This record gives sequence, C-alpha cells and structure tokens, in this order.
Amino acid sequence: MEKREFHIIAETGIHARPATLLVQSASKYASEIELEYKGKSVNLKSIMGVMSLGVGQGSDVTISVNGEDEKEALEGIAETMKKEGLAE
Repeated sequence: MEKREFHIIAETGIHARPATLLVQSASKYASEIELEYKGKSVNLKSIMGVMSLGVGQGSDVTISVNGEDEKEALEGIAETMKKEGLAE
C-alpha cells in the first residue's frame, strides 16, 4: 500500500471540475484508490464520493493506493494535483 498526504491550495478546494479530473485520473488504474479527509474515506473513482467530502482550501487529505499498479497510480494522481494547482 502506498500513501501520500496533500495540502489543498486551490482557492475553491476540490469542487466539481477538479474532482472530475481526479476521478478520471484515478480511473485509469487497476488499484483501489481512497481519498481520506477528516476521518472519512471515499473511493477516488467515485465523483459523488469525492464531492461528498466537501474538501476546501487549506485542507489536508490523504490518498491511499492498494493494488498492482499502486506506485504508478499515486504518481499519476500527484501529477494531476500539481498540474491543476490543487495541492502541494
């Protein structure tokens, strides 16, 4: 299992557009990918799950990846986060 923490810097947090991009990025991989915020964990491949967390600017989230392509998946998601100006 691979895990990484991200500090959300986007002014709007993880709202509809960035959530969609993260779900699309996560969906490319076979591994199970979870997004954890304030003790609640959701499947990062589920747009409704991601949106339900209501992650705002200044939040800290943890992404956990478990499966055959976990390293590649975590790197891909981290790249999406940085490219979209979501997290550092």
